[in-house]
Parts: sequence; structure tokens; C-alpha cells
Amino acid sequence: MAEFSTKHREYGEVNIIELNGYLDAHTAQHLEHAISDLITKNKFKVVVNFEKLKYISSAGLGVFMAFIETMRTNSGDIKLAAMQPSVYNIFDLLGFPLLYEIFPTETEAVNKFNQ
Repeated sequence: MAEFSTKHREYGEVNIIELNGYLDAHTAQHLEHAISDLITKNKFKVVVNFEKLKYISSAGLGVFMAFIETMRTNSGDIKLAAMQPSVYNIFDLLGFPLLYEIFPTETEAVNKFNQ
């Protein structure tokens, strides 16, 4: 089975979720839980760091679609950062760059919230 983990840290008002490994139908609920947990705590400004993510499936992409409206309704957002080219290509293929802000680095994504 594919390995997947998340790490959470806070940077001021912004919550950072680091993804590691393979995000697919078997591991997507792990990410769902991490984001749901933030919503429960009224934390709506999220940066997802993809630096260590090797693969994402449509199930993984669906997690972001499930939560984006809740975040934006609560004056927050989900910003994506530091994607490997292979992962970015999947997002790009499905038109995600039109829906989400994608940044080369985590720092740029965090700074966007603080502007």
C-alpha cells in the first residue's frame, strides 16, 4: 500500500499542511481529516505544501474541491505550493490553476494571505 502522511504547522493565522508520499483513494481520507480538523477549529487560511508529494489521484484532487467553498465562505482559502512538475501537470490538466492559486514556494503562498 502507498505511503502517505501529513504534517501540520502554524505560521501566524495561516495553517500549513505538508503532504508526503502518495495521495490516492486509499489515503485521501487522511487529508480530509486534517482539513476537517482545521475547519472545526475555525482555521480557514490554509497553505498546502506539495514539496514531498510524489503522486496525486482524482480522489486526492476531490478533497480540495470538497473544502474550498467552506474556506472561501469564511474569508479564507486553500493555496497550493511547491508542487513537483508531475503533480502540477495533473492539476493543470484538470483546470485547477483557474480555481486555486498555486505558488512556487510555501513562503510566497503564506505571504499572499498576509497582503
